[in-house]
Amino acid sequence: MARTAPAAAVKHIQVSTLGGFRLQIDGQVLTDEINRSLKLWNVLCYLIVHRDRTVPQSELIELFWTEENSSNPNNALKTLLYRVRSLLLPLFPEGPDPILSQRGSYSWNPAIACTLDTDRFETLCRQAEEPGRTADERMALYQEACALYQGDFLPKLSTQMWIIPLSARYHSLFLAAVKTYATLLDEAHAYEEMVELCTRASQLDPLDEGLHILIVRALLHQGKDASALSHYEKATDLLYRSLGVRPSEELQELYREIMDTEEGLETNLEVIQSHLKETAARPGAFVCEYGFFREAYRLEARRAARSGACIHVALITVALPDGSAPPLGILNTTMDQLLEILAGNLRRGDVVSRYSAAQYVVMLPAANFEDSTMVMDRIVTAFYRQHRRNYLKLSYKIRELEIN
Repeated sequence: MARTAPAAAVKHIQVSTLGGFRLQIDGQVLTDEINRSLKLWNVLCYLIVHRDRTVPQSELIELFWTEENSSNPNNALKTLLYRVRSLLLPLFPEGPDPILSQRGSYSWNPAIACTLDTDRFETLCRQAEEPGRTADERMALYQEACALYQGDFLPKLSTQMWIIPLSARYHSLFLAAVKTYATLLDEAHAYEEMVELCTRASQLDPLDEGLHILIVRALLHQGKDASALSHYEKATDLLYRSLGVRPSEELQELYREIMDTEEGLETNLEVIQSHLKETAARPGAFVCEYGFFREAYRLEARRAARSGACIHVALITVALPDGSAPPLGILNTTMDQLLEILAGNLRRGDVVSRYSAAQYVVMLPAANFEDSTMVMDRIVTAFYRQHRRNYLKLSYKIRELEIN
């Protein structure tokens, strides 16, 4: 039912919803920390978010009493609204009443104007994309927008059906703003701000690969190769364990860039040799990231083409009996255990890398097909002997290294 708004609001409140609920008026603050009733905050937030219209009581009952066997949901709603009004009363001791009821409907009182952080956030993002704005103007707008986003929309109500699409919308808008802002910072060579921005965003969405790409790129631009490599390794491990996916080609390309970066000038060959000795002294097979494995593969292919040596590559896969991948929790533990077996049972000259969430690829230099098969059989036997996971299937394939 439509209503006629008054000529002017007599009260004005600030409402924050990004990262948590906070209502502020005349120096007084109300947050969702003081009462644990989700239904109470649900109704209050719903009326504030939909403050531009009246909300029929049937709509509220359908939203918040759907799965309950309440004999009288109308009375339950009235009781809840009484509690909401009591919660708000200390903020409006002299009126007006913040919640109006009329003809079976409820609404937020239009005499109390609300400024929501989501409205400001959307306005800033929209203004930043307006044609004709300079890079500095856009960065200033994005900076304010990203600072305003303190977390997802009403996180304590995140499982509510009416919250989910709004939360997804603001979250997507935030990620788009961060990535565009980061690109502008990249162009302005503001790499420290770029790392800080994307790191904060990554804490809110740790599985967004695009943010990790931006962080690694910014660290590389600063010459922080070790930090870039460390972040790359953490990001790829997180993607494997949480999503079961390999890093994208763009992220792998950054890894190759890290590997190609020249070290500082070192004139003492003994220092270089000592570093190399420390690496070579590690026992067992050489375990590396897949990007490095590819470079090692190319190197071995060149050597084999010149020497005629026989080199084989094996792919070992963990699966359920029907061939499907195990659940990620079981798979991650199993892959850790399998890596220990691979590293401990292979020669120091063999190279191992994770190829996918459920696979390792192994390079076996100076090994013919029969020897390679024997080695992989030994790995499978050791795995079953140590872990006895009869419901998991360990299989492998072997091919001779291709020489162009």
